[in-house]
Amino acid sequence: MAAIFDRTRLRAIHPFHAVLLAGAAPLFLGALLADCAYRSSHQIQWSNFASWLIVGAMVLCGIVLVCAIAGLFRAGRRSRGGWLYFLLVLATFVLGFINALVHGQDAWAIMPEAVVLSSITTLLACAATWLGFSGYRVGGAS
Repeated sequence: MAAIFDRTRLRAIHPFHAVLLAGAAPLFLGALLADCAYRSSHQIQWSNFASWLIVGAMVLCGIVLVCAIAGLFRAGRRSRGGWLYFLLVLATFVLGFINALVHGQDAWAIMPEAVVLSSITTLLACAATWLGFSGYRVGGAS
């Protein structure tokens, strides 16, 4: 009986990259919820919470962006999904940065834009997280 050895390599996401990727989306979601709480209650502390949550999410998203760039170089030209993932993370980072600038204004001045930017940024972060984890397989051959 002959044994068949399959040399296809399974891509595995690095645990550091996985933790940072999974941590950015909840922080953006928390900022969205804090913006919604500020919109309904007008308590300025909710705006401060949203600002700090966005800062934390931006730190994680920036490191994830560096990991996505490294993943592009590691994957080579074979992977189209890597480029889409990189572009989603880049769009999340850019809109998150704009959202952080909007949250740097006075609490009364942020209200129409804050909820919209937080919603879009949260959707982009969730899409990037889904795409980042969906392309990776860990384990044996299936």
